[in-house]
Amino acid sequence: MRTRPSSLPLDMLPLDRDGTLPLHRQLYDLLRSHILGGHLHAGSPLPATRTLARELGVGRNTVIAAYDSLVAEGYLEARSGSGTVVAALPETGQARRPPDEATALPPLSRRGRLAAGARHHATIPGRIAFHPGYPDLASFPFATWARLLARHARRPAEDLFGYHHVGGHPRLRTAIADYLGVSRGVACSPEQVVVVTGTQAALDLCARLLLDEGDTAWLEDPGYAGAWQALRNAGARVEPLPVGPAGWSLDGDRPPPRLIFVTPSCQWPLGAVMRMEDRLRLLALAERHDAWIVEDDYDSEYRLRGRPIPAMQGLARSGRVIYVGTFAKTMFPSLRIGFVVVPASLAEGFRRAVTSTGHFAPLLLQVALADFIDQGFFVTHLRRMRRLYAERARRFVERCHAELGPWLSVDEPDAGMQVVARLRPPLDDAAVAAAALARGIDMLPLSANYRFATPEQGLLLGYAGVGERETETGIRTLRSVLEGLPTGADSTKRTLPG
Repeated sequence: MRTRPSSLPLDMLPLDRDGTLPLHRQLYDLLRSHILGGHLHAGSPLPATRTLARELGVGRNTVIAAYDSLVAEGYLEARSGSGTVVAALPETGQARRPPDEATALPPLSRRGRLAAGARHHATIPGRIAFHPGYPDLASFPFATWARLLARHARRPAEDLFGYHHVGGHPRLRTAIADYLGVSRGVACSPEQVVVVTGTQAALDLCARLLLDEGDTAWLEDPGYAGAWQALRNAGARVEPLPVGPAGWSLDGDRPPPRLIFVTPSCQWPLGAVMRMEDRLRLLALAERHDAWIVEDDYDSEYRLRGRPIPAMQGLARSGRVIYVGTFAKTMFPSLRIGFVVVPASLAEGFRRAVTSTGHFAPLLLQVALADFIDQGFFVTHLRRMRRLYAERARRFVERCHAELGPWLSVDEPDAGMQVVARLRPPLDDAAVAAAALARGIDMLPLSANYRFATPEQGLLLGYAGVGERETETGIRTLRSVLEGLPTGADSTKRTLPG
């Protein structure tokens, strides 16, 4: 019986042929250290002695001697008909313990500490209810997507597998430009579209290229944590642009901006839509201060009630609006494809910057996505999702009113993939979210989105990615969590730090 070849490159083991230690002893030491270090797992097959000797360029007796010593000491087992495999060793708890490097290595940089200290609110497999902004994957046409992807993988074109089209494949950039022009009123040519690995990559790129150390950036408050992090990582001084029930507060005494970040089509996290008069005022304000506007249009496709308002980018004649979009909400998050629409004069610089930052998306995925758009599958999917999400939003709000009314209030959204559930005092949203997560329900506390003003206590509940049965179960579980939390004077509120 032939053994399965090792999955590790044992032919690359570093033997010192000029050293004083015999080669069989060097090979023994190397294999033993990899077994104890956990790189060679119990049951893993080792190459036949003749094969490994040929690959290492040593005599077969050298390999036999090393194997025999390891078998004798219990590190390897020689199985009849199966060759030589790694033995199962008792767990000592010491083999994989990393050394204490805290005092031996230099600290992270100031910006490194900012990046490493960022909050991370990733999804958890099996706990999609009620993560905000998560699409319905069960309705996505994966069979169609797989066919388009396989077509290019089976008949690969040379330009898909080299260091080509770093700023985006021409076919995808053309498809995006055509789609945005019709659906969002974005005025751009394919050359102005730069394809990157998602929204965060786009924001990081904008912050790096548009801001110098110490420049002032205005950020919505409450606002998107990813934008806050990108601006801080770029060394910006971040000032609040307050958002409340009356909309964006464009008046007030704050330092002139170099960059203004907004989510006007569905404000994150409150879900408000910026009025046309405020959009025009913001554009005039940016003109007066010679500032850039970064417009994050993360889920504008899901306008559930009323007519969509065109993107700000199409209103700006001066070209000072940088438009950011993503396919994470319309397709699936792990696709990791987003884009930036920049003025023509900046397009080449942005493409070159993609090379240095490593934000380029795989070309094989890009051409499959171009096919998905060009052949009409993307628009068909969006139409189906808009109908589905509108119905889910209506039912979700009804169930929240029926089951959770004593603890929170929620309104049916006009746009987006989540609702804002405002908690009744004295409930603390961070405590509610933590208790819910322990019961398998994933949500985001509203207070986590505030950086300057006193946080409002609430929950961001994503309804789009969960079916009726999971919604019912999740709401009942959340009710049980709320029933078990203290609601009297002993309940304390926390303000999350920025």
